[in-house]
Amino acid sequence: MLLIECPHCGPRDETEFHYGGQAGIAYPADEVSDEEWAAYVFVRDNPKGWFRERWFHAHGCRTWFAVERHTVTHEIRTS
Repeated sequence: MLLIECPHCGPRDETEFHYGGQAGIAYPADEVSDEEWAAYVFVRDNPKGWFRERWFHAHGCRTWFAVERHTVTHEIRTS
């Protein structure tokens, strides 16, 4: 079980949340090539170690927030 600490509601089970992907990805400029758009939509880092992610507390306060999750141990720390 993954326990995620919501900044407003405290620690909650992962089933209350929706994963929002890698945090800190900038939206591309107005006009980009098909290759650039595909890279924005599909290409993300996949590190072994700490990774910054966005989560949405769907069954709670309905807030988006970022955390750092260790991709091997699934340890979570708020950022």
